[in-house]
Amino acid sequence: MLPSIKIMDKKWRFPMQIDKLRGRELDQLFESILSLESLEECYQFFDDLCTVNEIQSLSQRLEVARMLREGNTYHTIEKETGASTATISRVKRCLNYGNDAYELALARIKKENPTKIEE
Repeated sequence: MLPSIKIMDKKWRFPMQIDKLRGRELDQLFESILSLESLEECYQFFDDLCTVNEIQSLSQRLEVARMLREGNTYHTIEKETGASTATISRVKRCLNYGNDAYELALARIKKENPTKIEE
């Protein structure tokens, strides 16, 4: 049986999947992302770091999370984003049983720029 740990305001959780990857290289990646100061710097960094398909997949998952949060159906999400039902299900599982990171990020960007996220 896996140990449970307290994370944010949720009661008890299992360790994150990404814990297996923790280390200098991943810390360096996250610290690099956190050091970026503007959207333009993010565009430049991710253009160098990722393929177009990788960037599209990441942004698609965030959009799927936003749409699920708003109560959209799988059919609507699939039609508007092009995401597969498997991707939508994975994102929904993260929203329901994950670390609340989608919620955290979406709430923060909505608070900082409420009109842009709803476009």
